[in-house]
Amino acid sequence: MTFSPKQVSKAYSNTWVHDLLRSTNLDQEGVLTITGKDSKSGLCVICKGSRLLCGKDRCPIMVKVKYYLRSVPLMSSEDIAGASPPSVFVGRIGYPNVYAGPLVPPVQEDTSLYDLPELWFGRSMDEIVGFRSMLIRGKHRVHVRRFEEAGKIIDKTRELALAVKPVDVELLLTKRPHGSIFLDDEVQPFGPSAPIRDLLLSNTRWDQHVEKAYSDTDLKAVPAVLELYEEGVSVTKIQRAFSVGAFGLKDNRRLVPTRWSITAVDDIVSKNLMAQVKQFPEINEHRVYESRYLDNIFEILMIPSAWSYEAMEAWYPGTVWNPGGSEAVMYSDWEGHDGRTTYAEIGGCYYAARLAVCDQLVKERRQATVIVLREARPGYIMPVGVWQVRENVRNAMRQKPYIFNTLEMALKWIAARLQIPLEQWIRRSDLLKSALFQKRITDFFAPEKQVSQMEKLQLS
Repeated sequence: MTFSPKQVSKAYSNTWVHDLLRSTNLDQEGVLTITGKDSKSGLCVICKGSRLLCGKDRCPIMVKVKYYLRSVPLMSSEDIAGASPPSVFVGRIGYPNVYAGPLVPPVQEDTSLYDLPELWFGRSMDEIVGFRSMLIRGKHRVHVRRFEEAGKIIDKTRELALAVKPVDVELLLTKRPHGSIFLDDEVQPFGPSAPIRDLLLSNTRWDQHVEKAYSDTDLKAVPAVLELYEEGVSVTKIQRAFSVGAFGLKDNRRLVPTRWSITAVDDIVSKNLMAQVKQFPEINEHRVYESRYLDNIFEILMIPSAWSYEAMEAWYPGTVWNPGGSEAVMYSDWEGHDGRTTYAEIGGCYYAARLAVCDQLVKERRQATVIVLREARPGYIMPVGVWQVRENVRNAMRQKPYIFNTLEMALKWIAARLQIPLEQWIRRSDLLKSALFQKRITDFFAPEKQVSQMEKLQLS
């Protein structure tokens, strides 16, 4: 549903929303210009990481170089011995013939934290990139459908992926590891890589629930994922097993690139949770949940209405995906009560946030219309993976929400917490426009709600 500024003004000329929209000269897309540095040719050469001419508070090139130099000693040998968290990576380049293999740090200690994003919330970007850059990736070319015939290396990689705790690994490479830190908005960072000559593991112990799903070759992949989630197995461990073809009917199993497996598991689990949410009564107040981490600001609005969902992102100039711009760039995707059939434009972040909010609603046995608003500010200088969206929203759901009697009061509260003006969010949002401007039959019968004293105090 779309509304032009003229239509909105004509229909609701006396509302507070129109006052907001009228106060700006935004176009139909509502692109907001934020004062900042324009992208200039040779800016990095002039700056050399010292004057921060790009507007960031730290130079992303220097940060990446810092951890690259830290990983240089790891490249001095073709034989790597260490305790894998456990962790594996399945690439997507060249699909269906992809590179798969373990991630191994050359350290003999408890490395379980290295691949458990559920425990990373609150840690600095330096810490996360620091220990992830220690992980050396071993690569072995394999066809995703013929991995059962790929031999010992892939067998050992799968065995490692299903392990419940760190495993001592000897990773024998054909040449010294090379390359810099791998950074991606979907996948956690890792360090240099090289082809595998041989792979040796110490004894491994599998999670009993994961082992049961792996052994059941008559169990389809989706039910396997859902059963494991209900048993309390972490999303990360499910995603890891999913990527090495541990689930599904025997003849249908295949390797799944890591970045695809992350989104697939988030989607599978959240769809199941959504089906449950739709059976519950609606919440009876407007709620706002908040979380701030790694210079990502999340405001989650819940409206007392039937289930629908929208995720919106605003990337400031100088952020990961808007490095040289002078304008904030916004993206959004949404779905109604019946869900969606196409892949979300904003990618895995959409499904990660949806899982977190659905999880909370299922715990409360309630349903609502949910809108996730995210500002990625300049301090978010490099991507660390979609996990930070999931854990940011989970953190918000753990907090006590701000409660409001009206949507107007909830939006005014959000407006005070975000830097991008509220009118831009409204212009971009399908669900906000619907909630604000689409009249419902109940609007002609429901008494007008009064603003509570608590709301007046909160907004004073």
